[in-house]
Amino acid sequence: MRIVTSFVVLAAFLTGATFVAAAEEQGSKSTIQKKLEAEYALTKPTDDKSDIVTAGAVLVLQKDKLMMVAASSSANPCANTYKDGKLSPNGGCRAGDVLRRIPGFGGRIPGADKAPATRYFVTGEKFWVTKIDVRDSGVVMEFFSDAINEVRFKGSLTIPFKDRVPSADDALKLVQEVVKVAPSEDAKGDAQAPSQNNQQEAPMNATEGAPADIAPPPPPPDEPVAPPPTVSLGQTPAQVEAILGPPLRKAKVGARDIYSYKDLKITFLNGKVKDIQ
Repeated sequence: MRIVTSFVVLAAFLTGATFVAAAEEQGSKSTIQKKLEAEYALTKPTDDKSDIVTAGAVLVLQKDKLMMVAASSSANPCANTYKDGKLSPNGGCRAGDVLRRIPGFGGRIPGADKAPATRYFVTGEKFWVTKIDVRDSGVVMEFFSDAINEVRFKGSLTIPFKDRVPSADDALKLVQEVVKVAPSEDAKGDAQAPSQNNQQEAPMNATEGAPADIAPPPPPPDEPVAPPPTVSLGQTPAQVEAILGPPLRKAKVGARDIYSYKDLKITFLNGKVKDIQ
């Protein structure tokens, strides 16, 4: 009877320990899920995957060769795996991409020429995350890109855990080896605002207490302008030349002397201006 009782107690203990361990592991996955979704805000695309309903965090790829397939296609997102510091797409997406790149080869395989477009994303390119799923084996994330040559792309990435479910912080560090959140443009603007304010305040402070601008003195009154000298009757040849300068031609007709200018002819009689034409 004691032996049976001992076995019952032992079985209950082992069952309880297993339940506690499972509960702790499930709690760790839940914590990781919350941690990742807090860091990587999810994006919600439209049902036909042609646009975005709610934009979340923008992710920046940290590794090369993440393959995605056209989001508008009925194909499943290209599945990628991160292992030993490298990204590897699954065989199906990779094989389809190779066939499309061989000239004329796809035409000899029924339907191969109609396969949806795929694209490799490389370090520095940006996209959104639409789903995060923390499993026993690792983290699975689904991505959605902006339009590239009028085509949006979708893909998934599995980041496996090495030995066991890690802590939330360690899981985040593992994911950040592949994707990081792009710096917020709003945060950049806020960081620059103080310096801009200081630059604006400087000229304002410099003018504080400065005397008011002194109005320029009024212009002097206009002085009467003497009329230009003119030739008149009775003037001598010397007076005329003082006014008009030497004539172009001089002529003498009897007692008359004639001075010819460009647009003027002056006739003198007995040394006095007799006529002006």
